[in-house]
Parts: sequence; C-alpha cells; structure tokens
Amino acid sequence: MAILRCNSCAYLREIANEHIGKSVKCPVCQQTAVIHDSVAFIKKLIEKYGVLLAKYRNLEQSASQESEAAPAMNHPGKIEDLDLHNTAVMGDSKQYQPIVTWFERKNVQVEVNHDALDTQGFYDEIAVELGDNIDVLQEVLDKIRKTQRNNYTSVTLNLSNYSQNQIKTMTAFCKNLYDFSFVAKYFYDKNEKRARLTLQTAPAIVNFFNGEWLEWYVFMKLLKHCYENSGLFSCLRNFNIQFANEDKYEVDVFFLLNSRIPVFIECKSGEFRSYIEKYNKMRRRLDIDKDNFLLLVFGISDEQVLGLTKMYDITFVNEKTFIPHVVSLMPK
Repeated sequence: MAILRCNSCAYLREIANEHIGKSVKCPVCQQTAVIHDSVAFIKKLIEKYGVLLAKYRNLEQSASQESEAAPAMNHPGKIEDLDLHNTAVMGDSKQYQPIVTWFERKNVQVEVNHDALDTQGFYDEIAVELGDNIDVLQEVLDKIRKTQRNNYTSVTLNLSNYSQNQIKTMTAFCKNLYDFSFVAKYFYDKNEKRARLTLQTAPAIVNFFNGEWLEWYVFMKLLKHCYENSGLFSCLRNFNIQFANEDKYEVDVFFLLNSRIPVFIECKSGEFRSYIEKYNKMRRRLDIDKDNFLLLVFGISDEQVLGLTKMYDITFVNEKTFIPHVVSLMPK
C-alpha cells in the first residue's frame, strides 16, 4: 500500500499503490500532499528516528547532569506557603516549557500570554467566587452582561424574593466587585432590598463578564486540584497556537499531566453549536484522544453532556463535571 501524508496537518492514511507519486488535496486542511511508497517512506522514517534518538539520548544525559547541579522546576511543585491566587510563578518558562515542547513535536508553535498566567490581580478570585456560587449569582451576572450589551452602566438588583443566605452571598459578591474595582460604585438599600451597581467600561472588565471569567474559573479549579494532589503538571491559559500552514488559533486552557497526557479545554458560556466542527477538526489535527479534548459548555445538563459526547468527536463537559473527568485521565 501507499501512504498519503500531509506535511501541514499530519493527516495520514493508506492509499492504493497506483497513486504513488501523485499530489492530492488533504481531506482535512485542503493543502497539497504527496502520496509516497510505503516501504521508501518507512525507511526514511527509520533513518530520521535513529538520528533523533541519538540527539535525544545526548540531551537526556546533559539534562541529567544539569539537574544534579541545580534541579529545574518544570511544574509549580509543592511550594510551601504558595498562594495560587497571588503569584506569578505560572509565568515561569520552566513551568510551561513541557507544553511548548509537546506542541513543537507536532510542528505547532506556541505564543504564550504571560498576563493570563499571573494571578496577582483579582480576576481569578472573582471568577472562582462567581463559579462556586453560580446558582445564586446567575442573576447578578445576567444583569451585568445585559447592561453591558446595551451600553449602559447602571444595574439595579431586586433581592426581595431571595432568602437571607442568598442575599448575603449576593451582597458579599457585589461588595467584592467594588473592593476589587470591577464596578465603579456599589450601594445596598437594606429596607428596599435593592443593590445598585455602576459598572466599569474598561474592555478587560467587559470581556471578563462576557465569558473570560469561565476560563479563569476552569484554570484555577484545575490548577488547585493538580497542585493539592502533588501531581506533575504544566499549564497554560489564553494562548495562541500556529500550525505549519500558518493557521492560528486561541486556546483557552491546556494542562499537560506527567509531561505526556494532554488536557485541551475550550470554554463556552454562550452559543457553542457553531464551534463544534471547528473543534472536531482541531482535535484531529493535534491528534489528541477524544477523552482529552474537552468542550466545556457552561449551564448544559449532565444529560446533554452525555448526548453531545455520543454525537460528536470531542468530549463535552459542564462546570460541574470537568474536574471529575480530568481526574479520570490522571495516572493512578
């Protein structure tokens, strides 16, 4: 048999011998690909493998010698007194380098967004508070987003139909929004049980409420789980990847467990259906197992999670199921 091998997206399949030497369009990325004789192709692979194996062994020996002198940190590690909500350690290249290397092996370049790894601001704290209490805070989020879409800045929340515990959670959240400058003004009238907010118009704040909060939430919850369980991991958030044919995409969250198990997570807090085929193709291009390529859709039911996962070539999760799913991927 002959082999069709696309140099752009790494697509591979067997073809009849009569097509050897022909050039065809790749069925995945539509780039021109050449059909090779299987034996000749495998011989070249073996030759390249021998060369790369020799280089790898040399590098492994050098790395081993260096680590004896000064051990390198390729993941956050169990650092005493590390506050995950107030650190720049994730932006250390030693932390995320295994991910860069993983992509480079697939001929994909990575553009790291260091600001997206710095938790010294307050985006991560507000995101976790919002996500952990979303059953109560959903109305607050909806009112803020609706007001932003209409280009207004004034939000009034009528809390008279909520329980005392719910009111406590909502007013505490609004107070934190004010303390951390996510809103310009905040006032709560106890008699009328009405909270009034004046929103900030800075693009970063608008983008946060419009969906970026979910990326922060997923990143921080998974980071906390990996860190507390002392697993070997690397992580990136909100970064760009570029394929050999210069196709460029933004990735929401990516973890690499034990330097070899990828966890690719795209987060959607609104419409997601039009993105399904895009992520189907991306999963195939990156050659990631279906279980490891997650489309996290906020608010969908567990029944929808199962049904959509059965229907498509990627794994669907929601804000409640993504941690248990990732745990199932971790080495025992």
